[in-house]
Amino acid sequence: MRFQAFVHSAPPRHGAPPVQDDTYEPIGASEPFRYMRFRLEQVARTDATVLLLGETGTGKGLAARLLHTLSRRRDNKFVNVDCTSLPATLMESELFGREKGAFTDSHATQMGRFELADNGTIFLDEIGELPPEAQSKLLRVLQSGEFERLGSPRTLRVNVRVVAATNRDLAAEVRNGRFRRDLFYRLSVFPITMPPLRDRRDDIEALAQHLIGRLARRHHKQIDSIPPAVLEHLTSYPWPGNVRELENVLERAVITSSDSTLRLLEPLTTEPVESGSISPTTMLVDIERAHIVRVLHTSEWRIEGPRGAANLLGLRPSTLRSRMRKLGIVRTRTAVPHASMPLAG
Repeated sequence: MRFQAFVHSAPPRHGAPPVQDDTYEPIGASEPFRYMRFRLEQVARTDATVLLLGETGTGKGLAARLLHTLSRRRDNKFVNVDCTSLPATLMESELFGREKGAFTDSHATQMGRFELADNGTIFLDEIGELPPEAQSKLLRVLQSGEFERLGSPRTLRVNVRVVAATNRDLAAEVRNGRFRRDLFYRLSVFPITMPPLRDRRDDIEALAQHLIGRLARRHHKQIDSIPPAVLEHLTSYPWPGNVRELENVLERAVITSSDSTLRLLEPLTTEPVESGSISPTTMLVDIERAHIVRVLHTSEWRIEGPRGAANLLGLRPSTLRSRMRKLGIVRTRTAVPHASMPLAG
């Protein structure tokens, strides 16, 4: 399949400002995607708190940036806070700031993320990771826009639009006493569920084209076609890691493809790799050889034809024969690699 122009997304609703940077533009036209996009556009121009729900890798961060870009706050700051990356002991000072001498090693006054996001948008990613103390302060900010820096009696007031995201079941977290019920209700003003990639199979071709173009530029490669067999693998795989997993697979494929045709040097599998099964010294040629031999075994060592190894690998038969000679691949009884042989790049 040769690359062609494609629509990035469903067209914006009337009155919504255009997205200026397609880096933050989600890609898709499937029914689940269009409904999710419709929900984003419904709420974007309001100041309502939005809770993005969904599995890891579904694009919650991209959706948060799009909400900001489509909002009236788009000319002000978008502040991204990854709640999993902040130690619990520093969470409050990072979010709400601190005064000089507020605690040991606090040698200067520091603004918090909410102050930085004033009149803009703050994105609290993985909100379910917030410790109880920070949950209480966040609830107050959502209710009144007020807080104090650590070590200061002075109350500060901000005007911030809050977008939060989680891959956890927050209702279950509330039932188990790990998340405040009142905070959950404050965050759930406008929940939006991000559809998993397995429910958006019609979007995979367009997503792949977009990602390959971006990744090829990053790695200074020229990729202009995807063989039908490779595209079939991409669209039939369930993608438990969603768009993030698709991007990782395509990046490896872009790096290892030797010409302008995209090739997958590893099988797509949902089976986890056993610990210790991949050696850090494994060479790329060993991975390529193992995969070619495995495909040859699958095709019963037939190279040409619809079910031949060349078609399965997305190669011309002459190219496959050349690679076999270069890698020393010959048909023997022991040619099939052991199942534990590493295949990840």
